[in-house]
Formats: sequence, C-alpha cells, structure tokens
Amino acid sequence: MFPKNAMLLLAIGLIVVTTGCTNTSTSNTARTAKEQLLLSNAVDQSLDKVDFTPLYGQKVFVDDKYLECVDKSYIVGSLRHRVMYAGGALATAADAADVIMEVRSGGVGTDSTEMYLGVPSLPLPAGMQTPEVRLTERKSQYGYSKLGLVLYDAKTKTVLGDGGLSMAQSDDNNWYVMGMGPFQDGSLKSDVASARRLPHGMKMNRIPTQVAFDSPNHAGPDAVHFASDEKEVKQE
Repeated sequence: MFPKNAMLLLAIGLIVVTTGCTNTSTSNTARTAKEQLLLSNAVDQSLDKVDFTPLYGQKVFVDDKYLECVDKSYIVGSLRHRVMYAGGALATAADAADVIMEVRSGGVGTDSTEMYLGVPSLPLPAGMQTPEVRLTERKSQYGYSKLGLVLYDAKTKTVLGDGGLSMAQSDDNNWYVMGMGPFQDGSLKSDVASARRLPHGMKMNRIPTQVAFDSPNHAGPDAVHFASDEKEVKQE
C-alpha cells in the first residue's frame, strides 16, 4: 500500500502531465474575402469618378467584349447599375440601343508589400544562424482598378465625348510591434467600419426566423403552414 502522501503526489503528477486538446476543422475559400473586397472597392472608387448623367433617357448597351480581367461580372454589373441609376435603360443588344458603352481593363488585381525594422538573421559557423528580430513590421495589400470607357452612337458609330481612363487604389495595412498586433489601417478598414454602421433612422430588415407559406388557393382563411412543422397555425 502506498502512503497517503505518495498517492497524493502521484495524483498531482498525473494532473500536471496529462493534457488535452481539441481540433476544429475549418476551411477557406480559394480567394480570400480581403482580396475580393480590395478589388471591388477599387472598382467602385474608379467608377465613382465617371459621370453617367449624360445617359439619362438613353437606351444603353454595355459591351464587354474587350474586358478581360478578374471579377469581370462585378465590373459589368456595376456599370449596368450605374447606367440605370443615372436614368438610362439597358438594351439587350447593340442594334436595340441608342448608345453603346465599351469597357476595357488596364489592370485589375492585387499585390502586397512587407517591411520591418529590426535585426536580420546572420550566418554563423557550422551552418548555424542567429534568429531574426523584428521590432516593428508592416504587411500591406493593395487592390488596383484601371478601367477604360468609351461611348458612341449605336447607329452612326460616332464617338460621344472623349471617353477616358479611370484608376483607383484600395489598401489594407497591418502593423505589428514587438510581436503584438495586427494594428490595422487603410481604406478597406474604413469601408468595412462604415458598412457595419446602420444609417441614422434606418430600420434593419431581417428575414423571418421561421418559414411560413400561404396556400395559393386560399383553402383555409388566415391559415399559415410552417415548413418546419406539420401543424397548421391560425393567425390571431
């Protein structure tokens, strides 16, 4: 028989050396959300510089045959939205339009930079090296959008105005100090913070948390069938 003190020490020892862990499986999209937001923000900023008001009352066909870049659908959709917002109508084909808008890409993409202040790793004899010491560090990613636009008459093929190029940049910066961070700044952080705020006086429109359908033939007055429940619930 072990003495009580020995048993107590053994129990404490087992508690100290015994560890447990839990692994949670996670997955990410092939393209990060940050990359996509940097690009869409750069596209939005470049289109913000374009005056679409001359398209008021015109039937416009957006021709994207010269647009070859990533996120092409977002660019075309944004152009169509801005045409409609300016009072123009979308034409489904060039021969049904009053004017044709051609869009092309001069560069839509991202790149990144990294810098730090500290002591680099130095080689030592016997294939060894000193550890790298980073006092401060900044990792930045940038999104760029350069779009070319030209407008011409669908019937006469005459150019309407000079057209031109519109370019914009979005950025996301992450700072680290003595291993602590990230401390973020940049246009992406500002846009996300602004999007999270609910405009003054605006009510949040939430989708119902229960699914309900009305009968198309109105067999039962005020009868609502919940998809998650077989029972019929009467509205009061």
